[in-house]
Amino acid sequence: MTGSEVSPSFRLVYVPGVMPDKWVRIWNERLPDVPLTLTQVPPGEAPERLLGRDADAGLVRLPVDRTVLSAIPLYTEQTVVVVPRDHLVTAADEVSVEDLADDIVLHPLDDVLGWEALPGRPALERPATTADAVELVAAGIGVLVVPLSLARLHHRKDLTHRPLTDAPASSVALAWPEDAHTDRVEDFIGIVRGRTVNSTRGRKQPDGAAPQKDRRAGSGRAQQPRTAGGSRRTGTGGAAKNPRRGKPRRRS
Repeated sequence: MTGSEVSPSFRLVYVPGVMPDKWVRIWNERLPDVPLTLTQVPPGEAPERLLGRDADAGLVRLPVDRTVLSAIPLYTEQTVVVVPRDHLVTAADEVSVEDLADDIVLHPLDDVLGWEALPGRPALERPATTADAVELVAAGIGVLVVPLSLARLHHRKDLTHRPLTDAPASSVALAWPEDAHTDRVEDFIGIVRGRTVNSTRGRKQPDGAAPQKDRRAGSGRAQQPRTAGGSRRTGTGGAAKNPRRGKPRRRS
């Protein structure tokens, strides 16, 4: 498939915990004539959907097979431990892996963290899903380590979570088949990367046409970095220089 073959719709799959709402809203504003269909799939199923051409792109969890899928990492999530509200670790602001040494740490079959060695004590059986593991935590059978978004997705009033240090983290990426980089895929790439509506970066230009500049580039004049407060930095920490004497001039 080439960049000129445009699908009448755009099919996006996403894994649990990912919130694509903002990007979908921007898509609908920019491309109202191109319907975007959303389908949530289990983490292990997303690559299969893409390679089977059941979707044009996907918001997936890394790693993926880069020999057949292209991927743009978007963000890495904080890892947390989900525990009952009366658990001892709730007295701390964050927890270390060593703090879980005496706990049964559940390891669902759809785990996305890729542990080399799971902390704590193993359960007799692995829960089938993260949702099943959450139910076991609520029953007092063990604790569960997941990305923050999954802890929020499966939130219960009788459970809470704490950041877990020294633990694997899960990264989310936009992925698509290596041989199916279409203009619609490029449109979505532009949205997740914050490009302007008039940007043509990544698109195939007609023969003889000069590529257009992204308007965010401005006039090409170097911009001074902004401070946390949003003001422009100066070379003297805010003091304006007197061009005649070369010394800082105090502001009144």
